[in-house]
Amino acid sequence: MVRLGLIIGLMAIIGAIISGLAAMKVYDQELSIGRIALARAVDTHAGLVQERLSERELLARVAVGLFRSPSIASANALQPLRASIYAFRTDFVVASWVARVPRADLGRVQNDIKAAGFPNPTLRNADDNTLNPATLRDPASVLMDVEPLNDENRSFVGRILDAHPVVGPMLARAAEESKPVSSDPFVLLRNGGPVGIVLASPVKADGAGSVVGFLTISYRLAPLMLANDELSLFSVALRDPRNASNNLTADADGNVATVPLQLDADNPPLVRVVSFGARDWTLIYYAKTNPATRAQELAAIIMLIGLALTVVLCGLFGYVSYNNLRLSREIQTRIGFERRLTAVIDELNHRVKNILAVIQSIVTRTLRHGADIDIARELLIGRIHAMSHVVSLLSESQWQGVKLKGLFEPRAIPHADRIALSGPDIIVSARAAQSLSLLFFELASHADEGLSLVGKHPHVVAGWNVTDEVEPMFHFRWEEFNTSAATRRADSEFGLVLLDRVAPEALGGTSKRYFTDVSYVYELTAPMATVVDETEMDRTERIGAPVRKR
Repeated sequence: MVRLGLIIGLMAIIGAIISGLAAMKVYDQELSIGRIALARAVDTHAGLVQERLSERELLARVAVGLFRSPSIASANALQPLRASIYAFRTDFVVASWVARVPRADLGRVQNDIKAAGFPNPTLRNADDNTLNPATLRDPASVLMDVEPLNDENRSFVGRILDAHPVVGPMLARAAEESKPVSSDPFVLLRNGGPVGIVLASPVKADGAGSVVGFLTISYRLAPLMLANDELSLFSVALRDPRNASNNLTADADGNVATVPLQLDADNPPLVRVVSFGARDWTLIYYAKTNPATRAQELAAIIMLIGLALTVVLCGLFGYVSYNNLRLSREIQTRIGFERRLTAVIDELNHRVKNILAVIQSIVTRTLRHGADIDIARELLIGRIHAMSHVVSLLSESQWQGVKLKGLFEPRAIPHADRIALSGPDIIVSARAAQSLSLLFFELASHADEGLSLVGKHPHVVAGWNVTDEVEPMFHFRWEEFNTSAATRRADSEFGLVLLDRVAPEALGGTSKRYFTDVSYVYELTAPMATVVDETEMDRTERIGAPVRKR
């Protein structure tokens, strides 16, 4: 039997080693494959973005070549380009002609805009306010024509763009470098409009070396750089050129939002740089799933399969060997069976003792809290009832969390009608609800035990709020009036452990309790991320959903 055990043990060790080596090999291969696939997908996306940007820049250069004198300084300078722009089938928002007009010609330009039929021919600032001649540059950059010619776009004609915080510096740089220049991202057309960028291409008159105007074409930022497939391996963001600590992201509807830069040491993002309008744009790619996590899961599956095969082989080998030995050595087999039966009984006795020890510890702590067996029984039943109530609430919500005020219902804590509640009815996670239910029960049951300074039960006020500091924080305050350190019964050992250590550690926060002149106060502060735990709720919702949402 000893030799048989040694042989089976050696087989098990060899099988475990082989399974571990196979799992390590699969982990390395899967991790490499995942990273290579992600890098290829990122390179493909960045290449497509660069191709789109190059096409837009080429369109601008071709369109500049179509300008001819003397139409450059007229209000209908885009007339030769209207059909050509749409022939390229680009997704531009507005194409416009911005002429550099000397101060002496501003009156003629204003008459030209009026003759072209634009609604407001008066020259004005970029914000549509009255022009200040003292701040006017010479020459001035006047918006003289737009495409498409709708009512909203026509209202922009006649504005001088030199003082615009984004467009002005872009036009100055384009004039200085004599090449297409792109702007920083900003809101186009109107407040609340789409976020986009503008490409300004300088135009020179025939035979002249100076820039006489700019052809500007604006594009929405989302389809230009942030377009992505929902089934892709990554999500893409653009580093904000105005603030390197922020990213620009787009949702499914193409709405662009500014979010803080995300850094993950375990799953760092990939960075690619594209060029557009004489500047570099940094695209940041975040993997939707961590390749290392997927590799670990697959390696664990391989490890389990290897161990299962090892167990099966060892079991079969042991079974055959055991039956062969049983036929020839019945007495030794009987002894071995009795020994194993004894070991099983010993293990069962050991586990039963452990269970009884745990039950003894719970009952002992509860008995220490009460003055007699009746109080201890009520506390024990109450604590179990509080947990049962929160489990019922979680079952009703399919474990999507419970409303905080639901934990103060009369069926959850004693004498709930004497507790004044104040605070937003937030939904807390399942883990937080279980900890808070025991906490509220402990406070409520002990408040009922207290001796009032005026001979009545304490008046209790429970309030909570959420503050937006460095991160959203949950603040809970329990205050029992008409009590003091001299009249209030001292907290039990179980209550102290629950109030000072168990509840705060479960929520990742801190707590404190103290007496004022007329009240007893308990305060709990914890991050909203652990109180609400949206990750836990989303995961539970996905598991319980009948159809996977895309």
